[in-house]
Amino acid sequence: MIRKIIHIDEGKCNGCGLCASACHEGAIDMVNGKAKLVRENFCDGFGDCLPGCPTGAITFEEREAPEYDETAVRQAQAARQAQAAQPAHPAGGCPGSRMKQFARQEEEAAPAVQGRAVSRLAQWPCQIKLLPTRAPFFDGTKLLIAADCTAYAYADMHEEFMRGRVTIIGCPKLDDVDYTEKLTAIIRDNDIRSVTIVRMEVPCCGGLQRAAENALKSSGKFIPWQVVTISCDGKILD
Repeated sequence: MIRKIIHIDEGKCNGCGLCASACHEGAIDMVNGKAKLVRENFCDGFGDCLPGCPTGAITFEEREAPEYDETAVRQAQAARQAQAAQPAHPAGGCPGSRMKQFARQEEEAAPAVQGRAVSRLAQWPCQIKLLPTRAPFFDGTKLLIAADCTAYAYADMHEEFMRGRVTIIGCPKLDDVDYTEKLTAIIRDNDIRSVTIVRMEVPCCGGLQRAAENALKSSGKFIPWQVVTISCDGKILD
């Protein structure tokens, strides 16, 4: 059938992933660093993804396309919600995803020795995709949601941001996933005292910030939060 549907100009796409996050139907995926309309029957033609595109790479066009399949969209949404509600790796799964909590009380009280860095990572796993939505280390904690690259770009990441916080990390561009649902569950279902979001200045990190902000709103809680942006050369911009 001929109908209105989105068109993505790959030449203009910078791979930020904001359109994929904005598309509630799940019609857009990030493929090789570019946004692609991979499920034409999931695109309703309303264009929720257009305002999220900073480069103007998304437009409307009328062409031959499969009919919008609302039933398939709802089934896919339900499947994603069910997956997000379950632990990433149940007992007997990947050993590298097994939960651990580290006793850092004495180390946190002591200053770092000059010339010897001290790890401030308080738990394992730390990747958002691997974390359960409920865990003892979330109770009463200050939460740090950080982009993967920040620890490499900012030299004092452990002392200034990770110390005294539970650190969870991710990259919306490489993970190719919207973290909103999982972050919402973590904030909603645990006693989180505050949230700090540390991102890089690059556009694709906007997906992490947006997911965290949406999660804070969706959680129904009023929690102090802040966003810190790190430049590519390792400086705090704001």
